[in-house]
Amino acid sequence: MIFTPINTWFAEEINQPLFICGPCSAESEEQVLKTAIELQKEKKINVYRAGIWKPRTRPGTFEGKGIEALTWLQEVKRQTNLRVAVEVASPFHVEACIEKDVDIIWIGARTTSNPFSVQEIANSLKGINIPVLIKNPINPDLDFWIGAIERIYDAGIRKIAAVHRGFYPFEKTSLRNIPKWEIPIELKTRFNDLPMICDPSHISGSREFIEEISQKALDLNFDGLMIESHINPEKALSDASQQLKPDDAIQLINRLIVRSISIENEDFANLLCRFRDQIDSIDSQLLQLLSQRMNVVREIGKYKKYNNVTVFQIRRWQKIIETRMLEGKKIGLSEKFIAQLLELIHKESIQEQAEIMKKKEN
Repeated sequence: MIFTPINTWFAEEINQPLFICGPCSAESEEQVLKTAIELQKEKKINVYRAGIWKPRTRPGTFEGKGIEALTWLQEVKRQTNLRVAVEVASPFHVEACIEKDVDIIWIGARTTSNPFSVQEIANSLKGINIPVLIKNPINPDLDFWIGAIERIYDAGIRKIAAVHRGFYPFEKTSLRNIPKWEIPIELKTRFNDLPMICDPSHISGSREFIEEISQKALDLNFDGLMIESHINPEKALSDASQQLKPDDAIQLINRLIVRSISIENEDFANLLCRFRDQIDSIDSQLLQLLSQRMNVVREIGKYKKYNNVTVFQIRRWQKIIETRMLEGKKIGLSEKFIAQLLELIHKESIQEQAEIMKKKEN
């Protein structure tokens, strides 16, 4: 798949990350317009977002203003020249957005998790040239995310961006959703030119963590941010705790550091090249050592089979964990990293010895 670069989506080229900002929900024309006007003061925002159909967990809660709010967004465009973005969950939503000149649509996490819904939206988009943002599914399932992207792509859409908004946690955490950065990184690895946008508001669930998450996304070379902002967050009808006042949102964006992806300084480039050569050499040695370790594991497996001993030895495994964690800590490695590395190696070792146990003697 070949995707259109995000900085060329519109007539004028965007020479900064794409900043999408606006309220979680469009609640009234006054709220929508005041928020937009305040956000546009410093010309930092590229796109104004607002939810008008809200997929709520339970009935009876605020579910958005629907089509009525689309006219408010038209007024936002007239008064501020901001482009507008809206979440869609059905062909009816798509049709209404196209009719009211919405510039960008996005597919939410719940909808991404349902291939039937995504396919219906994809079918309604055939022949329409509009950028589509696709949020990750609620659960950390990369195939669901890729499947949704493929369905929209197959409809002829090339202006596609994936939106990382985190994954629903089973356990209680300080964040609303677990970032699991390795999943969007894997997605970007598979599709190098797929634009990536981060939604720090939904990852954070609280104003407290939005800046930290935003900076990390930019450090990971994300192409933009989607940040929720409300003229009066304390009285917001949805997600009040994670919305920023417009001035606070602008100040946050001004504090963010946008790092270069190119290396123009020759001395720096040469030094970086030498560092990378060192890493390549060390990685080669690591692979050789892992191969040697696995050879020993196989010999142990044969010995266990000959002596009719079980593959898994709990006391030995506990001793490995204890001693390696202590040794790793002494040389500056994090306990989490050591635990994950040992788990991977141990899993492969168990698999190798299990295969030896299954082999029949000649």
